[in-house]
Amino acid sequence: MTPQEILDIERDIVYTLKNIYDPEIPVNIYDLGLVYEIEMTPEGTANIRMTLTAPNCPMADMLVQQVHDDVLKVKGVERVDVTLIFDPPWDRSMMTQEALLELGMI
Repeated sequence: MTPQEILDIERDIVYTLKNIYDPEIPVNIYDLGLVYEIEMTPEGTANIRMTLTAPNCPMADMLVQQVHDDVLKVKGVERVDVTLIFDPPWDRSMMTQEALLELGMI
C-alpha cells in the first residue's frame, strides 16, 4: 500500500467516524473529539485510539463495536483494532468548531 493510498483510507475512516454518533450527545464521535488517533498500516490494519465522554459510559461496548464494524467496511481496511483510553481524559476543549456550533455552545 502506498503512502497516498494510506492517506486516502484514513480520510475515508474519518468520514465513516463522522457518521457514528455518541448515544447521549447528538454529535458525531469525531467532531466530539473522542477519536485521538487513526493509524493505517501498509498491511491494512486500522489502529484507532479513542475515548469516551465519561469512563463509566453505559454504551461503551456498543460504541466501540460500532466503530470496529463500520471502519471494517471501509475499502482497503482488512482489520480494525480499537483501543479505548482515558488519558488524557476527554473534555469540551477537544470538540471541533462544528460540534460546538451544533450544540449551540458558540
